[in-house]
Amino acid sequence: MVFPFPYRLRLLGISLLLPVLVSAQTTPPASPLPTPTAPASPQWYLLDAQQDGGVMGISANRAYQELLQGKVSTPVLVAVIDAGIDTTHADLKRVLWHNPREIAGNGVDDDKNGYTDDVWGWNFLGGPDGRNVNQEALEETRLLARLKPLYQGKTRAAVPAAKRPEYDLYLRVRKAYEAKVKENTEQLRQFGQAYAENAQGAEGLKQTLGVTRLDTATLRNPPTQDPEVRQITRGLYQTLLQTGFASLDDVLVEMKKGLQETQDQLDYGLNLRFNPRTIVGDQPENVKQRNYGNRDVAGPDPMHGTHVAGIIGADRDNGAGILGLAPNIQIMSVRAVPDGDERDKDVANAIRYAVDNGAQIINMSFGKYYSPQRPAVEEAIRYANTKGVLLIHSAGNENNNLDNAAQYPAPTFQNGQPVPNMITVGASARTNDETLAADFSNYGKLRVDVFAPGNQIYSTLPGSQYGNLSGTSMAAPVVTGIAATLKSYFPQLTAAQLKRIILASAQPVHTQVRQPGTNKLVDFSTLSRTGGIVNLYRAVLLAQQPTP
Repeated sequence: MVFPFPYRLRLLGISLLLPVLVSAQTTPPASPLPTPTAPASPQWYLLDAQQDGGVMGISANRAYQELLQGKVSTPVLVAVIDAGIDTTHADLKRVLWHNPREIAGNGVDDDKNGYTDDVWGWNFLGGPDGRNVNQEALEETRLLARLKPLYQGKTRAAVPAAKRPEYDLYLRVRKAYEAKVKENTEQLRQFGQAYAENAQGAEGLKQTLGVTRLDTATLRNPPTQDPEVRQITRGLYQTLLQTGFASLDDVLVEMKKGLQETQDQLDYGLNLRFNPRTIVGDQPENVKQRNYGNRDVAGPDPMHGTHVAGIIGADRDNGAGILGLAPNIQIMSVRAVPDGDERDKDVANAIRYAVDNGAQIINMSFGKYYSPQRPAVEEAIRYANTKGVLLIHSAGNENNNLDNAAQYPAPTFQNGQPVPNMITVGASARTNDETLAADFSNYGKLRVDVFAPGNQIYSTLPGSQYGNLSGTSMAAPVVTGIAATLKSYFPQLTAAQLKRIILASAQPVHTQVRQPGTNKLVDFSTLSRTGGIVNLYRAVLLAQQPTP
């Protein structure tokens, strides 16, 4: 599942906005929401804590100014396995990979790689008729739909011994599925009510002030002398500043989107009868099948992948928009992640496609908690390792301790050995205080390697737009951008060396922070293997040293 923002916590944030809008409290929501319509804002994640007022960025600007200026970079190819990328974005179109061996639109597989007209990459969620899978079921739903007819109403004792592991899986999946149905049903009720009350409150304030829009300019200097109303507007103004929204109207838009997502989760993600795979026309259980899909690398909704791509490599030389982390980069779009859970078969094939077409680093901002075809994915990861390809994976947004709840693709193989060519990334926030660990982020002293900025990250959005999104999906491409920068300036570095340098150069942090999802204070260093936040400046310094 892709994470354009923390899904569950986004709804939690909506519930906490209710007292803000109705009674004008000044407490911001626990989890800032995405603001695609927000005006341009500084890319705080590029800043340096020492030089930029304690902002917990990755010292990218400092690295370019002090260590990399005047040095020669070499081309690097990064694959983004995601929901799709807007290939027409003004800040991306010059850096997107173009398959030099394929002639666009001639209906011929010119390079004989099995994928016809794969000029910009490939879409494993597409059908031969040009249609695309957008919504998908969760993996729990797909598993339950398959296992329920086999085991419903049976006791474990009645099941043959050889089938009992599968029966146990059925019980776990059923429990997880029923919990999600209950949670989403209750959320839909609660936040539907919250939206209605907030919309009513906002409309009442507009009438009181005689305005049509409650934006920051109006709330900062409202057209009234009534002290009570001015107190309300002052609180709302502060809340908008803290959460990055341009207006209360934008807040309501995001609340409505959250409601729609909850409804979609019930209608599609948790619908046992929903099966969009017929669009693709493949054999979903056949993990050996390679050649399916279509050439549409944008897909129906490229927001998530476009945002990820911009963090990694938005054009640094066009004098407009934002600065991607890596120079001299090409970005390959491989579409394999729907709105719902990705299929293991597609992930494995996406990794193989990227590797076979020359990707040196792969960004994987997606994940799920069940992996029925895990061996196929692990085989593809091992294949990538033989080709020297580094994988960067987001840790997930459920504030889970991954040492106790595995998320896939996992950082260890089924035999317990660590995956040598993968980095798992948690999300950090801007300020060095108790909020430094993003409240939504998964963590784990054993299974999360490092943290990176992932809260309110400003990057590219479809239609040549820009905006903030939050999630470990944003933290992973920060690390991918660092890896690509190191590979560009130090092309001799192997995947293993890149991983070692990135982890060894992470800035250790011992701030007392809220353990994600709780109010418990813990040492930030206990949340990951490295106990730190990635840092490009320190990584370049380490890369300049003789390679062991």
